[in-house]
Amino acid sequence: MNLLSLETSCEHASVALYMDGDLREQLLEGHANHSEYILSVVRQLLADGGIGVNHLDAVAFGSGPGAFTGLRLSCGIAQGLALGAGLGVVPVCSLDALAMQAPEANVLAATDARMGEIYYRACVIDNGLARPHGEAGCAAPDGLDLPDGKWWGIGSAFKAYGDRLNDRFHGQLLGSSPDAVPRARDVALLAAEQVSLGKLLAAEHAAPLYVRDKVALTTAERLARGGKA
Repeated sequence: MNLLSLETSCEHASVALYMDGDLREQLLEGHANHSEYILSVVRQLLADGGIGVNHLDAVAFGSGPGAFTGLRLSCGIAQGLALGAGLGVVPVCSLDALAMQAPEANVLAATDARMGEIYYRACVIDNGLARPHGEAGCAAPDGLDLPDGKWWGIGSAFKAYGDRLNDRFHGQLLGSSPDAVPRARDVALLAAEQVSLGKLLAAEHAAPLYVRDKVALTTAERLARGGKA
């Protein structure tokens, strides 16, 4: 099975090529505008693997939640590549991909959603893959609920709101990995299972995962939260 995967839901983008279990990944560190570089990285990965887009079985992308522009970028590239080669697409929740890096089985993947909120999803790692424990959501740090048991936190929310999240869960958190970001390699691993099960989307039906409609605060709301006008 050959898969190309893209993850651009945050400022740290990556592209990966999965070839019969072998993974190659390229990080786009230090590039403010991923759109200027990501296609060249895709071409280079395919060239290094000795294959073309027509040799792929599917194209996967981190569908979010995350930065609006980044989600549209990876979705659009995945759609374009898939349409051109007659391939299916596999959207993968970026929080599930993030959870794959945790050192514990029970994981709370949470990223900074800005505007005083976080994107979150609880996952359980089973046979090396993240299994979602509920829907992805968006809430204030003090408004999260976590199933009983001990959990490992992962993602940028634990850098932005670590103290509040620890207070919220009263010892349920074993620890956290605040610097971890979703990676294309983990998107590929999750997508490979979906492809093996025949769970592909037609490229035209692929879409980012939005869990919050509002993308900006009004001036009054920023001031109310202690921000600048």
